[in-house]
Amino acid sequence: MKRPALLVPVAAIALLSGCAMGGTGAPATVALDSDAAPAGEITVWSWDVAATALDRLGDEFEAEHPGTTVNVVDVGYDNAYDKLSVGLQAGSGLPDVVTIETDRAPGYINEFPTGLVDLTPVLGDDEADFDPFKWAAQSDADGALKIAPWDSGTVGLFYRTDYFDEAGVDPASIETWDDLVAAGEQIQAKTGRTLLSLDVATGGGFQMLLQQQGQGLFDEDGRITVNSPEAVEALTLLKTLNEKGLLKNVKGWDGRVTSAKDGDSAVTPEAVWWIGTLLGDAPELAGSYRVTELPAFDEGGARTSNSGGSGLAVPAQAKNPDLAAAFVAFALADADSQASMMVNEGLFPSYLPALQNEYFTEPQDYFGGQPVYQLFAEQTANIPPITFTTDNAEASDIVANAVVAAVLNGADPQQVLDDAAAQIATATDREIAE
Repeated sequence: MKRPALLVPVAAIALLSGCAMGGTGAPATVALDSDAAPAGEITVWSWDVAATALDRLGDEFEAEHPGTTVNVVDVGYDNAYDKLSVGLQAGSGLPDVVTIETDRAPGYINEFPTGLVDLTPVLGDDEADFDPFKWAAQSDADGALKIAPWDSGTVGLFYRTDYFDEAGVDPASIETWDDLVAAGEQIQAKTGRTLLSLDVATGGGFQMLLQQQGQGLFDEDGRITVNSPEAVEALTLLKTLNEKGLLKNVKGWDGRVTSAKDGDSAVTPEAVWWIGTLLGDAPELAGSYRVTELPAFDEGGARTSNSGGSGLAVPAQAKNPDLAAAFVAFALADADSQASMMVNEGLFPSYLPALQNEYFTEPQDYFGGQPVYQLFAEQTANIPPITFTTDNAEASDIVANAVVAAVLNGADPQQVLDDAAAQIATATDREIAE
């Protein structure tokens, strides 16, 4: 939830033993009764801090609705998707509510079109109150909401005030990526520090930069867009940073955390959950960091993106789907519930009314008294929506290789992305967008 995880292609898990797509045990469509009085018992699957949050809210739900029981099971991240895929394929074995990350949502929605309940009858009136990117990514092609938005990975730019001060760079002067590159050269000359640290082998933030421009790996028609002008611009930026000596290539999650602790780089473009990482892993740097908007590619352009996040779904095989949907609405479409998960568990809301809670304007000591959550709250509604497909995981692997070729090996960004598009087309039988 607060930390990225490696994505396993859904199709590779779901298509077991040559079974047909969609599962042999796919249940019939389940219609929710939005007027049903909450009653009975449900089981909820999640993991780590997300399970902690749901367990706490389950107690509150039970108190408000006597005669109900919410059993939250921490199934562990490593097991969650194996169990979910097998259960959807078999048409049995799943609980009433499951947690699904946004990046994986389209895979499950498309592979198992009748496997998840349409939550629109319960949450449809609240659509305008949710992060629009999350709502779109977790709905099917007909607009049915299959996975309710939970937490958003709104992106900002974390920066070291001491490095900026030593180099004489005013953070307020940075409006575009070109501005940041120029600032990075000045910071490096004055402090000897690189501008940022990224794991190039896993894509180096390429998809975050692409989404900032309103582009994904595929367009709304499912055509391949990894070689679009926006993609070339994003990859050219990463290549330029490396050529100018402004990028430190690190390995994996641990490498990025260690790099931050060691103070290697001046900035970190990352999601709101990076706050929790700094608080937990680098308490000694309190007072050194501030946060500002992500630089735009062009003046007036979007100054945020998304990295991570998840939602809650009700499997069609749920024993008590009406109670399950009622609990999902209680947890995710309620400002107090969503705000409480930010305060207690650090889960940043996708439900926009929750962002009006006074907690988001409170000064944060670690950031020198800056109300950092307010910036992310203001930017969440501005996250550009993009299209995910069942082939996103496979395409991501191919694109990551293209990023390595351009950034570390000096290849031409347009050429490697054209090659990547051709590889994806061969692997998926999808068309390349003109």
